[in-house]
Amino acid sequence: MDRAQKREFVDSLATVFAETSMIVVTRNDGLTVADVTALRVRMRAAGAQYKVAKNRLAHIALEGTKFDGLVPLMKGPTALAWSHDPVAVAKAAVEFAKTNEKFVLVGGALGTQMLDASGIRALAELPSLDQLRGKLLGLIQAPATRIAGVLQAPAGQLARVFAAYAKANGAEESAEAA
Repeated sequence: MDRAQKREFVDSLATVFAETSMIVVTRNDGLTVADVTALRVRMRAAGAQYKVAKNRLAHIALEGTKFDGLVPLMKGPTALAWSHDPVAVAKAAVEFAKTNEKFVLVGGALGTQMLDASGIRALAELPSLDQLRGKLLGLIQAPATRIAGVLQAPAGQLARVFAAYAKANGAEESAEAA
């Protein structure tokens, strides 16, 4: 890499650090090209990015950002994964780590909050942003359905009372006629 490429790499990482809310630091010692390709496909499917980073250049890009606490985690062959949906990137990384022992979760950061590997795993157990949106929509729609049911209930009860009264009167009239 020449200086211009290094500067461009640092600038692109600095842009990522400014725009994202979650960074996962991984150690990828011994992954094959096929493994890394499979990981990148899984990350893209989750809406996340995965990039192998030179530690020195990543340290420069981290300076002055909310993720500057990640610097101690970046030792050895590391790579970064990030996404706007914090749960999606954590799930993708944890799922891949379960199937490949050479891929190790080191830690990460959610905003200014530093996370260790167990924190990343705990975050991966949460529902995704889309699942949370669906649940929220269901909660918002549920009261409207209940209100409609409550408004219809008195009319239904009134109709049942009239039907029971008519049936009772019909039974009395038929008993009197006999």
